[in-house]
Amino acid sequence: RCNRYKGPNVGSFDPSTGALVPLFNPRAQIWTEHFQWEGATIFPLTPEGRVTVRILRLNDVDRCVERQRLMEAGLYFPANARR
Repeated sequence: RCNRYKGPNVGSFDPSTGALVPLFNPRAQIWTEHFQWEGATIFPLTPEGRVTVRILRLNDVDRCVERQRLMEAGLYFPANARR
């Protein structure tokens, strides 16, 4: 689903600063430096994180509900989650 939302985008404007920034690159960057778990929600910590969460729609309601259900069933354990 993420790739469908990403499309040709390699970056976007940070909603907080207005600066043009690249999307988070999992091959070159460390996830925990850019994101943090708040329950089933992914909280962005950096401009790259904010752009990535927005463009890829990582916190759409359906996704958060599904993550929460998986967490409650003991099937999903984010590494740096706040519970």
